[in-house]
Amino acid sequence: MGIRRHIPFVLLTAIAAAPLSVAAHDDDDDLEIVTLSNRADLISGGDALVEVRVPRRASRVEIELNGDDITSAFQVVPGTRNLRGLVAGLVVGRNELSAKARGANKVRLTVTNHPGGGPVLSGPQIVPYFCATPTPQPATATSPATNQSGLSTFATGPECNIAAEQKLYYRSTQTAGGAGGCSLTLPDANNPPANPCFKPYTPGPAPADMATTLTGVPFIVRVERGTMNRGIYDIAVLFDPTKPWVDGTAPQAQWNGKILYQFGAATGQPRRQARSTSSWTSEMALTRGYLVAQNSMTDSSLNSNRVSMSETVMMMKEHVGDKYGPVKFTMGSGCSGGSINSNMNASIMPGNLDGITISCAYPDLETTGMEVGDCVLLAEAYVKMGWSDGGPAQAANNLKKTAINGHLDQNGCHAWYNSFGSNGKVGNYFARSVTSSAGAIGQSSTQTNNCQLLASQVYDPVNNPQGARCSAWDWAASIFGRTSNDLSLGDTTDQRARDTRDNVGIQYGLKALLSGAISAEEFVKLNEIIGGTDKDSNFSTARTVADRRALEIAYQAGIVLSGRQYAKTAVIDLRGWDDQGIHHQYRTFSIRERLDREYGDHDNQVIWRFSTGLLPPGTGPGSELTLEAFVTMDQWLTNLIADTSRRSIERKVRSAKPAGVVDFCIVPVSAENPTGREFNLALCESKVARYKVSASPRQVAGGALSENILKCRLKPLNSADYSPVVLSTEHLARLSAVFPDGVCDWDERGVEQERARAPRDYTDGPGGESLDKEPESHPGKGHGHHHGH
Repeated sequence: MGIRRHIPFVLLTAIAAAPLSVAAHDDDDDLEIVTLSNRADLISGGDALVEVRVPRRASRVEIELNGDDITSAFQVVPGTRNLRGLVAGLVVGRNELSAKARGANKVRLTVTNHPGGGPVLSGPQIVPYFCATPTPQPATATSPATNQSGLSTFATGPECNIAAEQKLYYRSTQTAGGAGGCSLTLPDANNPPANPCFKPYTPGPAPADMATTLTGVPFIVRVERGTMNRGIYDIAVLFDPTKPWVDGTAPQAQWNGKILYQFGAATGQPRRQARSTSSWTSEMALTRGYLVAQNSMTDSSLNSNRVSMSETVMMMKEHVGDKYGPVKFTMGSGCSGGSINSNMNASIMPGNLDGITISCAYPDLETTGMEVGDCVLLAEAYVKMGWSDGGPAQAANNLKKTAINGHLDQNGCHAWYNSFGSNGKVGNYFARSVTSSAGAIGQSSTQTNNCQLLASQVYDPVNNPQGARCSAWDWAASIFGRTSNDLSLGDTTDQRARDTRDNVGIQYGLKALLSGAISAEEFVKLNEIIGGTDKDSNFSTARTVADRRALEIAYQAGIVLSGRQYAKTAVIDLRGWDDQGIHHQYRTFSIRERLDREYGDHDNQVIWRFSTGLLPPGTGPGSELTLEAFVTMDQWLTNLIADTSRRSIERKVRSAKPAGVVDFCIVPVSAENPTGREFNLALCESKVARYKVSASPRQVAGGALSENILKCRLKPLNSADYSPVVLSTEHLARLSAVFPDGVCDWDERGVEQERARAPRDYTDGPGGESLDKEPESHPGKGHGHHHGH
């Protein structure tokens, strides 16, 4: 052990102060031990940045970990009496930190450490799962082809741990994009660009084409790549290779303490480890001193377990705090599936992200998936009704489809079918897709599966009933549980995960009927033939029925975006136009509706609209929005962390919003709108036709804009509800046969719909339990004293 070391309060080697560190602990008797990067019971990776807060009368502090003296790992925080150090060597499980000093009570803090390979609270990791390799490997008889990791060593263990590596790059002075410009694609991508903007850097004389940052330092970036919670991560930050930066106790000055966390798009559930689809090459953030982070397990296309995704963000933030320094705030960003993961962090683990700048926004996967499922069923039904044959009546039939779908035109549902219509398939399948604007449907001749596994490894009801199931709910079985966990179902061998899909009671095309867009016969026939899907995602004549326990879990976990939780996060929503595709504008307003209904206002959310396409344009009106949103959110969060009052986080977020930050849409410059911005969203549509907000099949069926009811409660079928349409006795009888238990009562809360109770810990099983109160240090045995030497 060597000589025991204490820390008297004299000048020691300085370390950077934590932004929110107190000057001294006011209690005259008690020290206080605090883990800075995460809660003490959620630590991972074997180390933790720890602060010991020291009362004024205390002196000669000694610190121990599991009985071993670690005082030498701590230094005085400049301007305070507090001590800070990176505590390494934590064992998996419970660890005891203790501190004592002359003039103060001895205190202890239990630190629970989890493996860096995960999990922390999301429950058992899914198997089988195949690790990435330094170079891609072809499939064998027992394993699928592997992805390239971007790292030089092989993975170990079922967690696919790969040793971290660091590389240096510099930003060249070339302009990005355009003819002859450089590429912001990753310089070490699997297919690297010929002329990357960021080039490998070797310490020594500065390259002649090295750029400088907005803060005036050489634009040199250190990129750390490693694995965490099975994901492959990149962390990029400005770096001075002439100065040390070992861990979080002594950050380099050019990092501003802020994180930009980037989330990848799409959605999927592959069982193969891969690199993130995001890129750390965000000039906008790096040049301003931000640290840029991403992890493949926070890419929506690579992980459909939203709890483990949020857990990964938590672990990444802790790693940054431990190894880079205390974090001031974290800003999230993402489009489409990346917006889902931004929103899910706000709903499942509020505080993971302090603010988000999102685009192509969806609230969450569960309620977005309702539209996908409805569109698939409707497209198939239209074929059966003879509405997709491309004949003379096709134009009229397209108008009927549009009225039933609620979209701009019939192509919206076609886009959903072709993009994600097969995403719920649990086994091997031949994908079906829409092959014409009329809505004809064809089937692929190539078999595939959503696990990206060998066909022999995947579920088949006859030949391989215990094989891997490939739906999003099966990917998140640690959260939703499996039906084999429910003995009341009488089958303990079924490995199917509980899921939330449901269309019982849905009257497709109800508002289209009431408006006269379709006839009574068409309305009745559509609902007779549309059917649903079974638990293996095969088409069925019966409607789809959700597992009630899955519904309860989805709401409790915050997996259905909770407006009450979302109210705690600052949001700038950049809403573009893709209404012939899948990113319908109403989704942004659906999120707002949830805030209004569940919290009472939407003052934490700002909507900036543009009509030129899905993302802000490269040039012209609206091209400034991406940078403007980033800079605005930076100021919003800077104001937020300066608020040290005891007000609720919801009130702080609203108060911190910079003056003049309001909703607007981009419009043509005119005398009425000299800035090219209309600040009354209600007038946007009158200025630009594309701003008209469409709806969805469930809204046409009577559902609300908030669209957060996974399974509706039922009411008796009543002929008066169809006024002014008068249904015949025959039609009412046929509808009664379709809806024997009643139709949706949209005035009631959904089945099992309740307030989110997140974050939750799923270690002990699906459904999870609410986290205990955050651990705090408490007095240990005996009064502190000093053993001189």
